[in-house]
Amino acid sequence: MRGTPVVLGIESSCDETGAGLVRDGRLLGHAVASSMDEHARFGGVVPEIAARAHVHSFTPVVHRALEEAGLRMSDIGAVAVTTGPGLSGALQVGLAGAKSLAYALDVPLYGVHHLAGHVAADTLAHGPLPDPCVVLIVSGGHTSLLLVRDLARDRIVHLGDTLDDAAGECFDKVARVFGLPYPGGPAIDRTARTGDARAVAFPRPLTGPRDDPYGFSFSGLKTAAARWAERHRGQVLPVADGAASLQEAVADVLTRKAVAACTANGVGTLVVVGGVAANSRVRSLAEERCAAAGITLRVPPLRLCTDNGAMIAAIGDLLVRAGAEPAPLDVSIDPSAPLDHAALHPVARAAAVKVS
Repeated sequence: MRGTPVVLGIESSCDETGAGLVRDGRLLGHAVASSMDEHARFGGVVPEIAARAHVHSFTPVVHRALEEAGLRMSDIGAVAVTTGPGLSGALQVGLAGAKSLAYALDVPLYGVHHLAGHVAADTLAHGPLPDPCVVLIVSGGHTSLLLVRDLARDRIVHLGDTLDDAAGECFDKVARVFGLPYPGGPAIDRTARTGDARAVAFPRPLTGPRDDPYGFSFSGLKTAAARWAERHRGQVLPVADGAASLQEAVADVLTRKAVAACTANGVGTLVVVGGVAANSRVRSLAEERCAAAGITLRVPPLRLCTDNGAMIAAIGDLLVRAGAEPAPLDVSIDPSAPLDHAALHPVARAAAVKVS
């Protein structure tokens, strides 16, 4: 195929195996296989189960994405893969598969930061990101406010990050206390629809005048919800009210800080991404507050909020068009990589051998 190459993106950082195909900012096809049901009985993701599921799903998912796009393997012109952060074993499976494909097809390979992929997911629905824009990333393991310029070329500036539990982690842990199923975020959202968001006065962490204006902390909110549930021991727990009140507290803090960051930095666009961006109250409150402040809100469609290969292909496509250097042959993974740039090309360091 002539012109800009078709980029295959591979995502395997947690419990979803994703493959996506992007060319010139346009999503051609993607497929996702989730092992979530296998983890549900344990109340959370089991790394060994996730890694095995990726091994079984990798090839079928790639073929399904190609079939949806109407493409052949030989049409792929570059491969992008998540190299961090995430579960070590899960990342290794995706990287091994991506390396094999890139080598067999004789095409360049790009390592991608998982969170930058979430940011790029929005471009597949709404086009190029404004320069600059403020990005709110909210997921199971991450909550950050970022100032983003050219995603493929420039360093990503952190305005604020979570100090402890991320928003999605708070949802998951409180859901378990409330007796709701895993994953907790969607369960909280569903249950909250019949509850009263004003029923419980849960705290709004780090919103005082002397607190970090753009930092987040959801550990105390999680504890407050657990203590509230304990006070109902021996009684019927009003779960819907608790879920609605918890969800309101999280959405309030997230959107309040995000809009404030836009205003303080003179930025007219807020982009909300990540798994928790699928939460109905986070989306609706963000819409209300952005409209009141004259800020343009961009949120990816629900299918692109959770982990997927399309978002990794989107970053790969941006890197290719920016003329970025491909990953070295010995590119490895970094399960705890900080988000500084979209490209992530860690190289494993050989352990020193002590000779006695």
